[in-house]
Amino acid sequence: MAVLLFADVQGGELSVDATAKTLAAVASLGDVHVLIAGAGCDAAAAEAAKLSGVSKVLVAELADYDHGIAEATAALIAGLAGDYGHIVAAATAASKNILPRVAALMDVMILGDVTAVIDADTFERPIYAGNAIQTVKSSDKVKVLTIRTAAFTGVEASGAAAVEAISGATVSGLSTWVEDKVAASDRPELTSAKVVVSGGRGVGSEADFALISGLADKLGAAVGASRAAVDSGYAPNDWQVGQTGKVVAPDLYVAVGISGAIQHLAGMKNSKIIVAINKDEEAPIFQVADYGLVADLFDAVPELTGKI
Repeated sequence: MAVLLFADVQGGELSVDATAKTLAAVASLGDVHVLIAGAGCDAAAAEAAKLSGVSKVLVAELADYDHGIAEATAALIAGLAGDYGHIVAAATAASKNILPRVAALMDVMILGDVTAVIDADTFERPIYAGNAIQTVKSSDKVKVLTIRTAAFTGVEASGAAAVEAISGATVSGLSTWVEDKVAASDRPELTSAKVVVSGGRGVGSEADFALISGLADKLGAAVGASRAAVDSGYAPNDWQVGQTGKVVAPDLYVAVGISGAIQHLAGMKNSKIIVAINKDEEAPIFQVADYGLVADLFDAVPELTGKI
């Protein structure tokens, strides 16, 4: 049977990177239909139609599906589920809100953060902060799963799929959108950035976190932080990388003043190249780093920034 891929659309814009990587993950499962839901999403549908592996784009254009309102969107997806063997989405904040409700409506299990598709019934996902990989075989008629996109390389934009308008179920009155508060930044988005510079507790203060931002700006990088740095108030929550934060897999990850607790490693250990700067030569981060510098970050980071 075909696969229904729920695409993350925010403000009428498709999350192309997340959708392309999810397509790569499920390409072996059959024809993939991409669902775009919300008002004013023609541009997002056109972007989705260009991605390789998409056989059809379904567009449900209705304001009820805007802003990730889970009740309405889950009702739409559950109503379409009978034609599909798999319902998938990237493991974004929106899909983690919506797909568990879809699974509940269908009385099936939700498989979260899948990192490998073995066959139509069998999947792998990390457990214990990524220290073990669990293989799960589902007997549900329809499999509902979110994909940890950091484990995959996105497909190319070389397709030309048909776009079809649809209508579906909706639910109103259970919740109402009030407002979105989105942090504006000229830097790349953390989960899709090619380069990430992260700071930890060792940075010492919110003011000193400017060292991390300065290096990131020189590298054209996104800024990340460990949970310890976020909990200490050095960095905002949306910069957190780790088991309880965001999962990233950039080409280059620079960890500054981060000890390397397993919870942090779970969010960045799939990075292509890891560089660690820490004055503690016994810090666990050096066990996963490709390049390690044992030095005081307050000496090393300004010098590095100045020489780039």
